[in-house]
Amino acid sequence: MFSFGRKQTTVAMQQPRICAITGANSGLGKVTALELAKQGFDIIMICRDADRSRRQQAEILAASRTGHVDLIQCDLGRMDDIYRASEEMHSRYDRLDVLINNAGRVVDTLQYSPEGVELTFQTNYLSHFLLTHLVLDLLRKSDEARILNVASELHRLAEFDMSHIVRRDKAPYRAIPAYDDSKLAKLLWTFELADQLMDDGITVNALHPWLVDTAFGNSEDASGLLNFTFWFFKLFAPKPETAARTHIYLASSPEVKHVTGLYFANCKPYPPSDKAQNRRLGKQLWALSERLTGIYDYLRRPLLRNSGLPLVSGG
Repeated sequence: MFSFGRKQTTVAMQQPRICAITGANSGLGKVTALELAKQGFDIIMICRDADRSRRQQAEILAASRTGHVDLIQCDLGRMDDIYRASEEMHSRYDRLDVLINNAGRVVDTLQYSPEGVELTFQTNYLSHFLLTHLVLDLLRKSDEARILNVASELHRLAEFDMSHIVRRDKAPYRAIPAYDDSKLAKLLWTFELADQLMDDGITVNALHPWLVDTAFGNSEDASGLLNFTFWFFKLFAPKPETAARTHIYLASSPEVKHVTGLYFANCKPYPPSDKAQNRRLGKQLWALSERLTGIYDYLRRPLLRNSGLPLVSGG
């Protein structure tokens, strides 16, 4: 288990920087938005239910130094919502400095998005892949852009069968392995994306959020037993205000201004699993993600340079 240090995360801001956070209405997403707003960031809350997020928006706004807390509705279980949210961001902003891909959920029964992708995989990983690439042009306009992907230590348990991950219909569905796979996918993508954006000056890192901010224990899609199990484990986890230090540190600290391609816990680099560092698997996942999201056709150019790999069938 990691021990929490006293890493300083507050940064004196020269000008308002713009930070977009998925799932900013609850858990560590909300705590991160609140603390960054206090530091002087302009905040973009990207939330599934805008109406239910108004109270949290008002709370963050009350603490904001800049008086700017935007709210964009986006259901990560629907790719058309992500395209629309991206269009809204482009219409309102000329740049983006920090993107925190935070939102996640656990789905207790086998469910599919309108696009036919298993819902856990789409919500926790694939939709963040799509959103990130849709707003890369805004990030490139920042003089210090950062992308943070919230993963999990549960990635170490992932089996990650590429032929099964999209539909998960080759064996009985199990919620926890589906969640584990989605978090491993996020790490594989993090390391590939960091390499791809090295020349653009955009840093990409991942972090472990503790159970306080996983979808476990508060998901409308999970059974009572599953929610209770993870509610019990969360009794021994740190408070969100403590666990959010790594999010805030990676989003704002000058110490990591040029650090990219790492996995963090407790504000420190931490080694991921060997599978998470499998570059061939990462390239295969990238190619599959391009095909599933349609981002290749949308941007009219390939995202992955020199992969040397064909598109992979999702099964």
